[in-house]
Amino acid sequence: MPRINIAVVGFGLIGQEHAQRLHDAPNLGLACVVDPVADPAVIQARFGCPLEPDLEALLARDDIDGVVLATPNDLHAAQAIQCIQAGFPVLIEKPIAHSLEQALEVQAQAKHHAMLDRCLVGHHRVYSATMQRARDIISSGQIGQPVAVNATALFFKPADYFKAGAWRTQPGGGPILINLIHEVGNLRALLGEITEVVGLSSRATRQFAVEDTAGVVIRFESGAMGTFLLSDCAASTHSWEQTSGENPSYHRDNAAHCYLVAGTRGSLSVPDLRLQRFAEGTESSWWNPMQSQSITVAAVDPLVAQLEHFGEVIRRRQRPKVSLADGIENLRVAEQIADACRPG
Repeated sequence: MPRINIAVVGFGLIGQEHAQRLHDAPNLGLACVVDPVADPAVIQARFGCPLEPDLEALLARDDIDGVVLATPNDLHAAQAIQCIQAGFPVLIEKPIAHSLEQALEVQAQAKHHAMLDRCLVGHHRVYSATMQRARDIISSGQIGQPVAVNATALFFKPADYFKAGAWRTQPGGGPILINLIHEVGNLRALLGEITEVVGLSSRATRQFAVEDTAGVVIRFESGAMGTFLLSDCAASTHSWEQTSGENPSYHRDNAAHCYLVAGTRGSLSVPDLRLQRFAEGTESSWWNPMQSQSITVAAVDPLVAQLEHFGEVIRRRQRPKVSLADGIENLRVAEQIADACRPG
């Protein structure tokens, strides 16, 4: 199979993750890295590929099959449109844009240039084997009709995280758009579309211009309800990163979970996939015991799976699993949460 040559734009935390996986992939290749401040000698030594100073220089090359945009949030829309207009398939790291208005313009440009099926948004948890199994369990009716979800993303980001990217301390860079937007994608996958949110937020701990903690109540189209507690300054392991084990960079807590989805016949905790149900033929009642089982799935690196899928999209063998429309809906809900959390 011919190798697909992909460029990574932005060499921050997630850009480095993408670059390493492309470098290691058998049928994908890291064609080059684009970053204005990275050291070309470091890039060459680590990956054996060149460093370009900007996106314009990249798009002038004739050896690029696709582009991964791993730049700060406020650059996503303009850079995605540049790639689309130049005819390059693009994987846009989440969020798709800094604002819903910008995201809709990306979609409009992709439609105009017949590139809708050539664009992905980087909600990589869609490719998680654990998430896929959880979706199957819920959709198959094993917990009955879903009623409620209790979800958390509680973790502590160290000071150097913000020193490495000062934009994370400014509007658009808080945990609602950086982190909670991932959770929105997960909750939509598990329980369907979100129709209403109510929220409160605080920046009392970090004192940045953006929130560090938020609490949200969610209504789903199905009638199910949810709560979400988010904080990037909470000493806790109750987050996807620290319970799923999908990214070895994070310490894993095997005894914790971050979602509890409850239905009329049972409940499922995620990502540990502990399923509790009333036995067949027994009444759903708090007087009756529930049977419990732990479900296991083979580990999959969702970032690798996402890049492999991007390769298939570039080859025109698959349609995007996370389309621009999906990215827009996740951003729409995240913006509604941010608005709900705004005082007044």
